[in-house]
Amino acid sequence: MVTAKEIISYMESLRNEEQRRVLMRFFKTEPGDYGEGDEFLGLKVPQTREVVKAAKDLPLREIPVLLMSKWHEVRLCGLLILVAKFEKLATKRLMNDVEAINMRDEILTMYLQFAERANNWDLVDLSAPKILGHWLMLPIGVSLLSTQRGENRKRQVLDELAFSDNLWKQRMSIVSTWKTSQMGDPSWCLRYAEIHLHHPHDLMHKAVGWMLREMGKRCSMDLLRGFLRQHVHEMPRTMLRYAIEKMSEKERKEWMEK
Repeated sequence: MVTAKEIISYMESLRNEEQRRVLMRFFKTEPGDYGEGDEFLGLKVPQTREVVKAAKDLPLREIPVLLMSKWHEVRLCGLLILVAKFEKLATKRLMNDVEAINMRDEILTMYLQFAERANNWDLVDLSAPKILGHWLMLPIGVSLLSTQRGENRKRQVLDELAFSDNLWKQRMSIVSTWKTSQMGDPSWCLRYAEIHLHHPHDLMHKAVGWMLREMGKRCSMDLLRGFLRQHVHEMPRTMLRYAIEKMSEKERKEWMEK
């Protein structure tokens, strides 16, 4: 499979009507739901990952064709190919390589350009940490620096997502911190958890709580407890439940009672 059209044709040949109906319900595609209008072929994620393996050498210029597809699984395929390309350029050996830096920035730019095509939680969660989150922890090229220092430019990118009016871009801004926490930097999680503290959507409550939990596990439980002490009285209960999920039963009960 050397073109996006060939990939789409192959994936369409795997269509499974029974699984399609299951996925349509699971991802809330009815009118008024968060996934309204999304269309599925009925492929399971391992099937899509097999396609990604076979298409790992697809030229970057072909990926927008996948990202613009009406099919959820085809868009996922495009995103996972971007992830694979980014990770290949983000190894320790290539971290500071100028050509690799510029190529990572090109992938990141494409990801942001088509961010609205990652229009369900699985598409965001399977791509944002490994592209956007990893990018935050790596050197960036001159073309993205503009007149700002690197860290300020990175914050600007995440802020634009966090303060957009698009739920999925907002979710990207917090879920990407899974990678930054994994790499030992809690500051990104703490910043965007606070920004989204009063978000109205349950999907964001779960995402923020999940990222806080991961930050505590990967970086510092004391930092997590400090955040909770400051915000426990205003946090949505779902967010709090997710954040304290790995604590002892006794401590979880104490936080919930607060």
